[in-house]
Amino acid sequence: MGEEIMLDDKNVIVMKLLHYFITEKNYNPIILQGVDNEIWLENLNSDCEIVRIVSENIYNNEQYDFDVFKTKRILKKIKKKTLTFNINVFSIFLNMSDNVTEKLDSNSKLLGVKVSDENDLKKNKKVKEMFPDLAKKMKYSEEGVELFMKITSDINKHNKEDAKRLDRVFKSKTPYITYLLIIINCIFYFLPNIMGKDVYQYVINSFCIHGPSIRAGQYYRLITGMFLHGSIIHLFLNCYSLYIVGSQIESFFGKIKYLIIYLFSGLTGSLLSITLSGSTASIGASGAIFGLMGALLYFGFYYRVYLGNAVKTQIIPIIILNLFIGFTIPGIDNWGHIGGLIGGVLSSMALGVKDKSTKFEETNGWIICLLFLVFLLYMGLIFAGR
Repeated sequence: MGEEIMLDDKNVIVMKLLHYFITEKNYNPIILQGVDNEIWLENLNSDCEIVRIVSENIYNNEQYDFDVFKTKRILKKIKKKTLTFNINVFSIFLNMSDNVTEKLDSNSKLLGVKVSDENDLKKNKKVKEMFPDLAKKMKYSEEGVELFMKITSDINKHNKEDAKRLDRVFKSKTPYITYLLIIINCIFYFLPNIMGKDVYQYVINSFCIHGPSIRAGQYYRLITGMFLHGSIIHLFLNCYSLYIVGSQIESFFGKIKYLIIYLFSGLTGSLLSITLSGSTASIGASGAIFGLMGALLYFGFYYRVYLGNAVKTQIIPIIILNLFIGFTIPGIDNWGHIGGLIGGVLSSMALGVKDKSTKFEETNGWIICLLFLVFLLYMGLIFAGR
């Protein structure tokens, strides 16, 4: 019986399609409760985010309309889970009546094709536009049991490699750079205090983020102010936040990228602060920490299949809550927070998310980072000083 299934033309097409979309196009199966006779595959980084392989018999327009209704209902759940607003679906119908095919062009977001045999995949214009190499990849020298074994082996191998990649990304690693940054912040606070209040106040006055002083040529304040804190509570809160968020970013992006994101975010936070805060001085690692939250948000976008709920229920609410607190409580440099947040997102885009970002996206990220930095330098050092 098993060999009969493998030799069935429709099942062979299904196997070949699964092999193509999983191993060649990096689609992943979606587990759906209560959905029979169809396979859903997702790749949210593709132009066509969802591919459906439908074996259900569709004899008339009413059945097709119900299929569209069911598909839209499932898509709403996927959009909500993955924080994706625009999803394109490509459905491959293996058992559709000819009198229904005219309805396949009625919805631009739910593209569909009727496939009776492999020749339909080679000739169909929609297939050629969406997946031009599909027909070529459907050719195999193996047949029957050998074909089944090859496809199964290739998919299992791909899944194992994908699991290893995910393990490398999400596996907990010792956050040495985070520890180092925490130590530096503590040294900048405790050492001057041990030497006396006058020394501590001198350090604050000489190295804080202060627009007029920076525009007078003391540019080092843009960085040194990131490592100063006004009280033990201020230091503790920032170091705790740095440990929680920084450990994750260091693990996800790697140590060098993490350090670049931290410093760039702190710099952009300082520049936006001196642009919009007038002559008010500020200190603290908050701008850089907001940059790390921006990096976490960017990373979560690419891994939203796995982190969608965390992004929606934890990361975004924390960012919004902290910005709200910054605007309602006096004495908090919220412009520094916003500048850091933007800097974190942009620097993450430039550095890229491993196995996810494209060279095109990274190049655009570097260009936008440079433009943003030049804009802030002009606004903070020239325009704000007029």
